[in-house]
Amino acid sequence: MVVSPASTPFTTLIPDWQWQIWQDLPYLTCRLLEPWHHGFFTQQFSPRMPEEIAEVFEQETSVYRVKQVHGNRILTPQSIELEIKPEIEQETGKDRPSADGIVTDGQRQAIWVASADCTPVLIGDSHTGRTAAIHAGWRGTSLQIVPTAIAKMVELGSRFSDLRIAMGPAIAGEVYQVSEEVAAKVGASCLSGAQKLTPSQIIDSLMSQDEPPILPDAELGKVRLDVRRINFLQLVQLGILPEQIAIAPYCTYQQPDYFFSYRRTQQKQVQWSGIVSF
Repeated sequence: MVVSPASTPFTTLIPDWQWQIWQDLPYLTCRLLEPWHHGFFTQQFSPRMPEEIAEVFEQETSVYRVKQVHGNRILTPQSIELEIKPEIEQETGKDRPSADGIVTDGQRQAIWVASADCTPVLIGDSHTGRTAAIHAGWRGTSLQIVPTAIAKMVELGSRFSDLRIAMGPAIAGEVYQVSEEVAAKVGASCLSGAQKLTPSQIIDSLMSQDEPPILPDAELGKVRLDVRRINFLQLVQLGILPEQIAIAPYCTYQQPDYFFSYRRTQQKQVQWSGIVSF
């Protein structure tokens, strides 16, 4: 059900984003992904795992997730099943292949990623019904994990023009302090000709943009990094139109009542995001 304005976790209404309620627990959906069962789930769902959270979607699905390692490897449900060791999986349920993104290869596949401050990215293909779920931290973003997932979708028959992309709650650039070295490494992933530039030149170039993905910081050798903005710029470079992309206006670090944040607490707690193919 759609949450009424009086009961939303945040009073400002954002047209592209809607708060929903399931068994008194809030989660977020995106207008761009309306054709698909999906959700960016809050900490209120913890300690539920995707196999249980998938009940929100009210349909029979096969649930898939991976062992996230901050890389750019993308798997399909078929490849996940091939890599799982049945004897260990049966005993512990923990022996999953390492990857940070999943692209569906069949119908009614519920795919999931976990995040705290990293960016959960959900993608739907309006023509094929195919979906992708991606965990994009700064390391994965520097390796262009979202474009890598889209390349996999194109390999399976998707077209750029049919993609709808939503980036969920993550740490906002205004509060995400990183070293200049990290910022330059991540920033280089969305800057044409970056291989010919020094780290300082990369940072200066990105800071000079109208909506800069890198912001100054008072501490020497530090800056603020907007990882979601970097991913947005990577997508636009691919040829994805801005209107095909939505970014959630919520920060995991600054909104502790609804989101876990490793940067805030130094505790390994996550919220889940998932989407179902059709």
